[in-house]
Amino acid sequence: MRICGIKASHDGGVAVIEDGRLLFSYEIEKLNNGERYSSLGSMERVAEILAAEGLKLSDIDKFVVDGWYTTDADGQVVVAVTEGGEPIQLKVAPYVETDGSPLQRHTFSGHGLGEYASYHHVANHLIGTYVSSPFAARGEDAFVLVWDGIITPRLYLVRAETREVTFVEALMPVFGGSFAAFCARFEPYLRPYEDMTSEPAIRHHLSVAGKAMAYAAKGTVDTGAFAVFDKLMAELSDITVDRVGVLGDKVAANRDELMPGLSNADLIATYQAYLGHQLLDRLTKAVQSRFPGGGHNLVMGGGCALNIKWNTAIRASGVFQDVFIPPFPNDAGAAIGTAACEMFLNGHTALEWDVYSGPKITVGTLPDGWTTRPCDERQLAELLHTEDEPVVVLSGRAELGPRALGNRSIIAPATSTRMKDVLNDIKNRASYRPVAPICLEERAPEVFDPGTPDPFMIFEHRMRPGWAERVPAIVHLDGTARLQTIKSTQDTATVRVLKHYAEISGVPVLCNTSANLEGSGFFPDVESAAKWGGTRYIWSEGVLYTNES
Repeated sequence: MRICGIKASHDGGVAVIEDGRLLFSYEIEKLNNGERYSSLGSMERVAEILAAEGLKLSDIDKFVVDGWYTTDADGQVVVAVTEGGEPIQLKVAPYVETDGSPLQRHTFSGHGLGEYASYHHVANHLIGTYVSSPFAARGEDAFVLVWDGIITPRLYLVRAETREVTFVEALMPVFGGSFAAFCARFEPYLRPYEDMTSEPAIRHHLSVAGKAMAYAAKGTVDTGAFAVFDKLMAELSDITVDRVGVLGDKVAANRDELMPGLSNADLIATYQAYLGHQLLDRLTKAVQSRFPGGGHNLVMGGGCALNIKWNTAIRASGVFQDVFIPPFPNDAGAAIGTAACEMFLNGHTALEWDVYSGPKITVGTLPDGWTTRPCDERQLAELLHTEDEPVVVLSGRAELGPRALGNRSIIAPATSTRMKDVLNDIKNRASYRPVAPICLEERAPEVFDPGTPDPFMIFEHRMRPGWAERVPAIVHLDGTARLQTIKSTQDTATVRVLKHYAEISGVPVLCNTSANLEGSGFFPDVESAAKWGGTRYIWSEGVLYTNES
């Protein structure tokens, strides 16, 4: 059975699953240098993406569209798109289940999709993250924690053998957008709350959480302020999705009284730590009181699963036997997740997938001043070592999810303190932003603590003694690193470059940051990277492109 999943709202995408195997997933922002968080836009895009993979609409057995929260005048949940150049409202399922059925299937028809299915938006995170987990592959049960922008954290349980999915409980009355909304009350993210309604503001709002996670490293956590947040949460019982910023407003207006002496970075770091503490406490109580005995697995989905501080605390707690988070826990994986809902109900409880399943790389037309020459991975490693310059690497299919994992990356030596500034400068990023390390998995424990496998940059690691001085470019302000480990047996260009670089330099680590225009998805072709011109070198599929001008 060939299933096509469609995410029509922000972070739009199209994914196809065939008989339990992911064929591809295209996120709209990764096409033609699209803006971050781009929506589907037009229904014609579905046919265009299928055609790029040699498929027609008629080749699809079932179309499935992700649910959402916006409604029309009659109260029907819809997503705004265009069809034939005219605006239409695509009918979809609600954002979250209201009838106790996590996998309620809605059906609609039209728009070239025939009779199409739609599942609750939360269901795409719930099922998409579970079926992509090693637990599903092994036929094991797992709890699934879903915490997304306009919902409170919700805990579910998936039984592998029976395919039974049950809602356990809502863990705490805090919406997923709370952290970003709080940070938006303070510099450097301050933005009038009434301005958060236009599309540019929505894009700004969606980007704040990730940037603020980095900014928090400039501050110090004041655990004494946790009691203040407890009191404010109790007093502000009217916090709703529409007023998710009210807590930040209260603190900003009375900061000298409520939290004297705390800088903006301190406030952001403290609120982040407070939310993580509350989440772990509620999660622990829910599992241990209702499911005693231990040995449980946990999968995490929704945009909040990109917070490495919270993820690390949950994993380190020992409450769960194992914790898994895919590289696409946020809406970037919604097209996969919504197709997975249909797949799951049709009997496939595990998804066969590869993280490099996005759009293929192309070359395009190079601007004047660029030359080309053959260059294998060892030669590229030698160039990195001898010239100490960053190189854009564009290879194979793009990564799934928001983080560059070697196929759409800028890689560079991490052995000089200047490289972090160089990379942040060429990407026009704030100086406090971290640069991630990519490291051979088998050598990661000697460089990082814990250095356990982390192929999707999901958890936090610290430097082993002596290594912060050897690879200073990848050390964050608080001494941590957002590590990507990569197996030496993987068949990717970046693995081969890293292996050769380790042999040449003795250092199994390189800098890794995303290759993209500011505010856009990954470069779709060599032409885009050359026109951007942030680096002298671009490497793609065995060819080195050099800017000689």
